[in-house]
Amino acid sequence: MRQDLPPLNALRAFEAAARLNSISQAAEQLHVTHGAVSRQIKVLEEHLGISLFVKDGRGVKLTDSGVRLRDATGEAFERLRGVCGELSRDSSDAPFVLGCSGSLLARWFIPRLGRLKADLPELRLHLSAGEGDLDPRRPGLDALLVFAEPPWPTDMQVHVLAEECIGPVLSPHFAGFARLQAAPARALMDETLLQTTSRPQAWPTWAHEQGLDPADLTFGQDFEHLYYLLEAAVAGLGVAIAPQPLVADDLRAGRLTAPWGFSPTPAALALWVPRRAADGRAEQLARWLREELARQTA
Repeated sequence: MRQDLPPLNALRAFEAAARLNSISQAAEQLHVTHGAVSRQIKVLEEHLGISLFVKDGRGVKLTDSGVRLRDATGEAFERLRGVCGELSRDSSDAPFVLGCSGSLLARWFIPRLGRLKADLPELRLHLSAGEGDLDPRRPGLDALLVFAEPPWPTDMQVHVLAEECIGPVLSPHFAGFARLQAAPARALMDETLLQTTSRPQAWPTWAHEQGLDPADLTFGQDFEHLYYLLEAAVAGLGVAIAPQPLVADDLRAGRLTAPWGFSPTPAALALWVPRRAADGRAEQLARWLREELARQTA
């Protein structure tokens, strides 16, 4: 039958006193009083039913049992210190693995990766792309950057970065560009719209915000991922809909226009961090992302 270990505090006090051969020095090293170390040693002796120290003049010395326990605890605590040090170094040296959709990665994150590295040179960031299959609860992923609606998962530390705003976008190369530029939003009810199967709710949500009936929407070509949808819009194949951050660079460069602006949705762009990975790196990254998004819309 496995023998229960004595209290850890008692073993720690004994190990320090035995290693230093002084209760006073052990108390100083552990930042406690002489009496506190003496009481812990007494607890240990009572637990084991043996004497570990005997008086030796004005001091104490180890009994034979005390010598055996000193060697064992010294080796055990040294091993623990070494392993904890290795784990700490491994944690600080390991890359911070961030998951996000391929569309968000390609159209927003990668163009800003150089600025991120310049601003946070000590953050070793590894990016992992996926579409709906990334779960930060699984080992190997430290955080997830995602557009999602509350309520937030209770097992995550959620950093809300910006509200989601979506809007229709089209290219100057689109055949109906000149006609639609000055048209009201209702004109899109007469268009065959591009959509993505990964965000089927985007167009109906936008229509509802505009006071339009989603049932009047007409859809044409659909695309598996948002990235492909926006590439089709840039090529002039039709009117697409997207979150504002993912088309900000295209709008600035004139590859796309957003004649009807962007409307808020119930969702937000957020950084989900499992409790096990909620460290200073996650806080640092969340702060940078929030500032970058604010600068983009300023």
